[in-house]
Amino acid sequence: MGKTLNIKSRSKTEFIDITDDIQNVIKESGVNDGVCHIYVPHTTAGITINEGADPSVKRDILTSINRLIPFEGDYQHMEGNSAAHIKSSLVGVSKTVLIEDGKLLLGTWQSVYFCEFDGPRHRRVIVKIV
Repeated sequence: MGKTLNIKSRSKTEFIDITDDIQNVIKESGVNDGVCHIYVPHTTAGITINEGADPSVKRDILTSINRLIPFEGDYQHMEGNSAAHIKSSLVGVSKTVLIEDGKLLLGTWQSVYFCEFDGPRHRRVIVKIV
């Protein structure tokens, strides 16, 4: 079973918690034990799993990523968004999470984040349940 989530980012860089959206897809699928594949079909976005309890963690991650890979640099890409492409490559565009008892098998503090690196934009996240 698969479903596409539509995401609307509001900032140039942003982490958007999509854990509940993915959990709803699992619930709709009726799968109790399996695998959840999460894929972002964009070259300037990504997906990550990290702490969801303290919002300062995602801010700290974004601040550090933006410091390591600044928007302005000696980039050759004519569109002017090379930094976003690099960030997407480093973070990655997919994750696989186990499903147990009809729920994502995440750690106590973990959440799934869509990572925007070239927003604001309308984006898609493809979720496949096996």
